Amino acid sequence: MITKINNTVKWMVCTALFTIHYSLFTSCSDFLYDDSDIVTYADKNHLTSDADTLWSVAGIMNKLQVVADRTILLGELRGDLVSVTPYADADIRDVASFNIGTDNRYNDIADYYAIVNNCNYFLANADTALRNSRNETIFMKEYAAVKAYRAWTYLQLATIYGRVPLITEPILTKEQGEKDYRECDIQEICRYFAADIAPYADMDMPDYGAIRNTDSRLFYFPIYILLGDLHLWAGNYREAAENYYKYITTRNGKNSSYPLSTASVRFSPNDSHWMQTVDGWSYIAFQTENRNGNAELITMIPGDSIPSEGNYSQLRNLFNTTEQNEYRESIVPSQSLYLLSAAQKYCHYSSGGEYVIAPAGLPENRSGDLRLQAVFTQVDNANIMLNGKRVTNYVTNGKYATSNVHIYRRAMVYLRMAEALNRAGFPRFAFQILKRGVNNSVMESEVIPYYPADEAWLRTFNFPDNMYFLETTAGQTTENTMGLHSRGCGYSAANTTYEMPTDDALSGDALLQYQIEKVEDLIIDEEALEFAFEGHRFYDLMRVSVHRSDPAYLASRVARRNGTVDAALLQKLSSMDNWYLEK
Repeated sequence: MITKINNTVKWMVCTALFTIHYSLFTSCSDFLYDDSDIVTYADKNHLTSDADTLWSVAGIMNKLQVVADRTILLGELRGDLVSVTPYADADIRDVASFNIGTDNRYNDIADYYAIVNNCNYFLANADTALRNSRNETIFMKEYAAVKAYRAWTYLQLATIYGRVPLITEPILTKEQGEKDYRECDIQEICRYFAADIAPYADMDMPDYGAIRNTDSRLFYFPIYILLGDLHLWAGNYREAAENYYKYITTRNGKNSSYPLSTASVRFSPNDSHWMQTVDGWSYIAFQTENRNGNAELITMIPGDSIPSEGNYSQLRNLFNTTEQNEYRESIVPSQSLYLLSAAQKYCHYSSGGEYVIAPAGLPENRSGDLRLQAVFTQVDNANIMLNGKRVTNYVTNGKYATSNVHIYRRAMVYLRMAEALNRAGFPRFAFQILKRGVNNSVMESEVIPYYPADEAWLRTFNFPDNMYFLETTAGQTTENTMGLHSRGCGYSAANTTYEMPTDDALSGDALLQYQIEKVEDLIIDEEALEFAFEGHRFYDLMRVSVHRSDPAYLASRVARRNGTVDAALLQKLSSMDNWYLEK
């Protein structure tokens, strides 16, 4: 199928812009509009001035805003972690039920190609040879950033639509838009763009200071993470792990660390009644007003601040009860998520110095993993006044409290590195990322002895003990990393119910394959517990199904998201053709 590019979209240009001559942002108004169609400055042969080039990048950012909400919704509504309420509109319901027509507002491939075309125009015309008075190139950072925008957009296209036209030159005329372009599957897309962006991986991202109290560096996609994603989807597992690791070790500069942190949701040690929880996780996981090098958030798409603006994100009005939706939420946790969360074994360190497993059956989602109760609250039969209106049901989802749409964060890099390492044949390495966290001592005792043939490669993953300090019950201020499972399940390092999967009846390759599959199940569960509502779930299930050549892996989970198996949905999703949207 050949896709024609719609070039009638009028776009808004972000004025969170730039002072002339490569300095910091000095101010930010909201948004102005430009009269061009889908390509910035299409009447010029080149982007030769700083104003032209930087406004062009801002125009691309604006195009990203158009697809921000659907990036989350297409990934979450089609997964197994959320359900839609009777208040959801038809488009939301149709996405969740996989009945997504071309008239659905969350299905417009032209919006993605508007991003692509603006990127193509920029890459073809930006004057990257332009230098300042110190003979430094001015726009190479922007050039690399636009390469990354384009690669990310094509990965979205391939995972949403399947085979898509690969267009790498700008379309400026109707005739160009009507040409036949070769369609590529996700393997071809990943190969092409991994090669395309790799030469720019070490390029710093643009930095224009803080805009609306938000670090402007968060508006960009780090190339090492994109390379990890592209290789992971392509099945190049070692290359994927290497690139995620490269991001971790260069995130804060050379000879620095980027530890997972010890932010978690825990029961109070002095609470013998299992009533009090202390949440240090959700604040760290979703904060945006911090230029600290160890901040959790990596990439976001900034949104407009008021509904009357052109690209105001509706996510907070879909996941919460608000005045704007007349206190009627559209998206809530699924029964599957409740069951998964409750099934975890929380390992509590009591005030008496003992490790105990928290009891089942606690109210308000306090049994099992605590991350769900930390971010989601539902009050039924309430009788409260809000803004002069009596409200009987109230829902809050802490992951959607701002105008910005979060795409990447630190835990995602670690979990995808674990996914890649596991598939590369190192399930014990991947499991330690979940259970204890990693430093070189953990590598020496728990990983390297089990894979002697790959010792040299494993030693390229260097987590110095004097930079990565594992969490202990002592709570020393130097402690800065732990197993990801501990974010919601207590002290996982001491949890004897959470151990490396094994089978005494197996050995050699049979045992390795068994462990890879079982650890992958743990990883996919951890991704659900950590990233519920964040838009990754459908694609995580899709990726594992592809790795296993087993469509039933995705189909069975999505079909039972509401507690019982939806036979019609199970049959529908058993065909991978039905995973993709109609173009």
